[in-house]
Amino acid sequence: MEEIRTKVREFVLKYVRDDDLGDNENMFELGYVNSLFAMQLVLFVEKEFGITVNRSDLDFKNFRSIEAITSLVARGKGML
Repeated sequence: MEEIRTKVREFVLKYVRDDDLGDNENMFELGYVNSLFAMQLVLFVEKEFGITVNRSDLDFKNFRSIEAITSLVARGKGML
């Protein structure tokens, strides 16, 4: 899971200029994520990790933090 977390962190930090962003910090509450960036996150997850984000997975709780995205990917890959 550490490799997944690292890739997610690298992607997020390309758009969020906060090197101190913690893995569990809510990016929506901090104002870092708008609807366009949320869609970019979905597309990144699908392309980078080869999983399909189902309609039921399109929930803010799955994309609110680096840790939440990492967990979503791990579930999608059958790692959890």
